[in-house]
Amino acid sequence: MTTPNASSAAVHWSVHTLLTEYLTSGRLVEVVYRDSAGQVCMVHEVIRDLFSRAGRDFVLLGRGNLVSIDHIITLDGRRIGASSH
Repeated sequence: MTTPNASSAAVHWSVHTLLTEYLTSGRLVEVVYRDSAGQVCMVHEVIRDLFSRAGRDFVLLGRGNLVSIDHIITLDGRRIGASSH
């Protein structure tokens, strides 16, 4: 296993773990992400669901927004991976 793959897997795992904690606790989270048009969006919402579809991971936010996990830039001010989309 090479270092970049190990690093990528560790970041993905920690993001998924953090999102799962927000999902189970029902706490509000500040999510900064890029939408499908590439615009940066910031919302304060609860996480309603986490799931995978077509090999990609998604978060369903409280008001019904569906966000690909790889489009998330920060969660409560914590930088998530290298979101350069």
